Amino acid sequence: MGNINNVTEFILLGLSKNKEAQILCFLFFLLCYLALWLGNLLIMGSITRSQLINQPTYFFLNYLALSDLLYTSTVTPKLMTDLLTERKVVSYKNCMTQLFPTHFFGGIEVFILTGMAYDRYVAVCQPLHYAVIMSRQRCNSLLMAPAAGGFLHSLGLFLLTIFLPFCGPNEIDHYFCDVYPLLKLACTDTHKIGFLVIANSGLMGLVIFVALMAYYFTILYNVRTYSAESRHKALFTCSSHITVVILLFAPVIFVYIRPATTLPEDKVFTLFYTITVPMLNPLVYTLRNREMKNAIRRVWCNEKLWERKSVI
Repeated sequence: MGNINNVTEFILLGLSKNKEAQILCFLFFLLCYLALWLGNLLIMGSITRSQLINQPTYFFLNYLALSDLLYTSTVTPKLMTDLLTERKVVSYKNCMTQLFPTHFFGGIEVFILTGMAYDRYVAVCQPLHYAVIMSRQRCNSLLMAPAAGGFLHSLGLFLLTIFLPFCGPNEIDHYFCDVYPLLKLACTDTHKIGFLVIANSGLMGLVIFVALMAYYFTILYNVRTYSAESRHKALFTCSSHITVVILLFAPVIFVYIRPATTLPEDKVFTLFYTITVPMLNPLVYTLRNREMKNAIRRVWCNEKLWERKSVI
């Protein structure tokens, strides 16, 4: 396959051509982006400045918040900038540059969620061995695995795309550079590459989603004999995690499990896992979590005032 490129830049069609709709979208995504940064920095600061950092659950949550910030920042700033410009252009080099970190940090987030599910599984199903199994060394190893997994996932997609020849139309019907829209523009047969993308993204996402749901249903099954308070706590924890998993994986599977085709709905579904889920994660993991709420109060509120309220 010859890597012949007559295309030096791509034109992103974005979310809408309506000027008023673009302004409304800009304001909405600006609020979402600010909320995402505020919420995830709040989580990271509350965990790292409290004793929660010593607990495996919050150790993983801290890095999930970090991956959310990095992942969304590969897409959202460019999206908001394009909403205010008439001609939405990205150079070929910048397009390929955006592709790698987007899938790298997205892959890291997926594998961190897997580590969090494993942590909860051990805590509920093997509570007597939890401290030994989930040692800090094991947590660090489980954290390195998402980095390696995200790198391999992203590298595979990057290598499948970087050698494609582009010699015709240069309009990408999306708001960022992704694999399927680029395959559609390549002036070569991409059917075989499309199946490799399905294996790398769609099937991988489906397998991990099934494994995560199996973990959480096993947890819920095992807590049926626990006390009412323990069942209540496990149900709250698992329901929060399951909410995030479904919101993240359902759109990913919808976009990547089918052959290399693009649909108008893809842009809407992509918004879920690039912006919506990272923005909602702080709400999901704090509003229903007493330990996180207490840590936020202790770290960010006046400590003496908090102690006085606790006594009262």
